[in-house]
Order: sequence, then structure tokens, then C-alpha cells
Amino acid sequence: MFQEQVRTERFETHRQILESKLKKGEPVSPHVLKMIGLFENMERLDTGYSNEMEIGIILHSLHKDYDQFKMTYNMRSMEKTLTKLHNMLKQAEKTLKDEGKHDMLMAKKGKPGQEEGL
Repeated sequence: MFQEQVRTERFETHRQILESKLKKGEPVSPHVLKMIGLFENMERLDTGYSNEMEIGIILHSLHKDYDQFKMTYNMRSMEKTLTKLHNMLKQAEKTLKDEGKHDMLMAKKGKPGQEEGL
């Protein structure tokens, strides 16, 4: 009976991990903390993932705006802890927001070299 409960909980936790996706506009921090909690639950159930696998799953769960971050992270073959990855993603999110504000400002000003009213 206990083994069946463990198997069911393990299956459900694994399903949640695989289905977790960060949606555009959602903050990255709660998403990563949720994923870390799910990984910790799997460890408690004696079915932990390797650090490399956990990082890969988190990176895969991010939306397209993080593609440049993922490419840079993978090209540099960074071996980081989940905490360090979390901090890096929070910084990347801030950069993405700043770039978005810059793009919006440029769009409001118009294209460089264009005169107003033309």
C-alpha cells in the first residue's frame, strides 16, 4: 500500500516537472523555485535527478525570450548549482525587461533618420 502511494506521488511529481513551462510575462523566480521544490520532492522519493538534468529541465521550461541565455549558458558549458542558475535567470529577466523598455521607447520615438510627419 505504501509503495503504491510512493509510486503515484513519484509519477505525479515527475509529470508536473515535465509539464512546467514558464509563460511569457510570468516572473522567472517563482517558476524556478517551484521546479526546485519538485526536484527536492523527487529526491525525497528516492528518485532524484542529477544536477545537470535538473538544469537542463529548467532551461527547457523557459519561453523563447530566454533562447539567447540558454545558448550562452550551454556554449560556456557552465556547471552551476540550481541556486546560481536561479540568480542568473533573475538577472537575465531584468535584462530582458530593460531591453523591452528600450525597444518600446525606440518605437515611440520612431526609426532613426526619419522625420516626423513624413
